[in-house]
Amino acid sequence: MKLLVLGAAGQISKMIERNQILETENELVLYARNAAKRMILLDPERERTVDGDFLNHSAMTKAMQGVETVYLNDMGDPQAIAMILAIMKEAGVKKIIGATVLGIYDEVVGPFGRWNQQMSGDSKLYQDQKDSSKLIEDSGLDYTLLRLTWLYDEQGNEAYAYTMKGEAFVGAEVTRQGVARLVSDILVADDTRFSNQSLGVYEPGSEEFAKPSFY
Repeated sequence: MKLLVLGAAGQISKMIERNQILETENELVLYARNAAKRMILLDPERERTVDGDFLNHSAMTKAMQGVETVYLNDMGDPQAIAMILAIMKEAGVKKIIGATVLGIYDEVVGPFGRWNQQMSGDSKLYQDQKDSSKLIEDSGLDYTLLRLTWLYDEQGNEAYAYTMKGEAFVGAEVTRQGVARLVSDILVADDTRFSNQSLGVYEPGSEEFAKPSFY
């Protein structure tokens, strides 16, 4: 399988890359601004870089050739998402995993929901995440959306859990390592349990937190 990582210089993307190289035989296309200068390939025989931003049509088209699955690390620009989805369809790429934020369905409730609202507000950036998610859900592609709670790093902690769309969001924090593990698990799943799903991703044990432990 060939995986295209869009936003490959991001922290979670780098963890996904490492998991894929160490645990699978998959090939990777790493897409980022100045990727050739910024990315150090873990396995040059199985990886290649493509330089470009999310609105660079020619670079994105080049990156998409031969790809089976796309991991999208940033959903903050609906215009870019619309272009990416169109190029996927042109190239025959059928599956996308997209990382977005909690609260796109107003599903975060209770004390943590109030805290999250105070911290996040109703900014245009937040609305853009909602719009991008809707584009993916309506695309007709096989998608998995990851609605990520507040992120932190803890080496060796890959614990994750998730709620489904339509359920209240619980869990105030999750490690980037846990998110990378979930993406890796989605990529190797041999059934359809992740297909056309929107998962609210959190760390087990943080369900009753009124805010992340690191705040």
